[in-house]
Amino acid sequence: MTQDKNPIRILVVGCGNMGSSHALAYHQLPEFEVVGLVSGGKSKEVLNQKLGGKYPLFDDYHKAMETTQPDAVSINTYPDTHEPYAIYAFDKGCHVFVEKPLADTVEGAQRVVDAAKKQDKKLVIGYILRHHPSWERFIEVSHQLGKPLVMRMNLNQQSEGKMWTLHRNLMKSLSPIVDCGVHYIDVMCQMTRSKPVQVYAIGAKLTDEIPDDNYNYGNLQIRFEDGSVGWYEAGWGPMVSETAFFVKDVFGPNGSVSIVAKEAGGSGKSDSIEAHSKTESLLYHRGELDAEDKFVHQDEWIDLSDEPDHNGLCKREQEYFLKAIQENLDLTNHMQDAVNSLKIAFACDESVRSGQVVLL
Repeated sequence: MTQDKNPIRILVVGCGNMGSSHALAYHQLPEFEVVGLVSGGKSKEVLNQKLGGKYPLFDDYHKAMETTQPDAVSINTYPDTHEPYAIYAFDKGCHVFVEKPLADTVEGAQRVVDAAKKQDKKLVIGYILRHHPSWERFIEVSHQLGKPLVMRMNLNQQSEGKMWTLHRNLMKSLSPIVDCGVHYIDVMCQMTRSKPVQVYAIGAKLTDEIPDDNYNYGNLQIRFEDGSVGWYEAGWGPMVSETAFFVKDVFGPNGSVSIVAKEAGGSGKSDSIEAHSKTESLLYHRGELDAEDKFVHQDEWIDLSDEPDHNGLCKREQEYFLKAIQENLDLTNHMQDAVNSLKIAFACDESVRSGQVVLL
């Protein structure tokens, strides 16, 4: 393993939205040394200019690996490349950070985890909400609501231009409820601390610009062993409504807690990467009634306006990756949680295609 006194030499693969933010984090953290930027298009040149024009550029991942001989690889490409790129990196003795989802199949995700274990290298998956102090607080307050829980979440994105191009490319391999849903399924599992037992999902194909076997709107429902239920919806494209695109809400026997992002949830923000993780404030409602059936407690606003921005969150992710390498953290649960949330998301995908409830 790389010694603490030497910077970790990292190769950044994929220089789009997420790759740029992660590269900025490595650029800012002295414990990392960026040895190259890899992309098939011009995004690496644009990124390199933002970072001072100091890094080697590569069009081909394997050539970059051969040339730079890195200690770690940051994979921020389309999901269908995650598995082969990660396994190749492990075979070359590298630690790996990979954006979610871990792979484009459950079996592929497990193969990546197995490769990390076999080579005794660190694998961190980009579950950005796990590093978000406001989402951590959201989950913490949900634990005060009793059981069962009702969890309601969505992320509909009215996209055009570059974002619609990004969404079309993503849908060559995954549906919106798989690509985005893994985040929110993971949150639901943290809220309930219970095992998902069945899923049902519906979907609709609203454009001819994506593969015939895919859909650009999906809505999933999950039932948990403790009686909790949750739904999540995701739609991508220029036809998607922005009305109520930002719903993050949970209630139980004792009350409710909701994310209220008045600014980030406003018109024109649905395809903003920056807005997707913003919370701004939590509304905590306690359901206790007095003898006259009136509420005992006033609703409480929890101010979260000092939360980190998107780049700040990506930096927190990379600080965790750094800690995992330097302190030899046990990432068994981290890796298994990523496989499990992907397994649930693909079960939802199966339900859309079959029209049937899927038992887990």
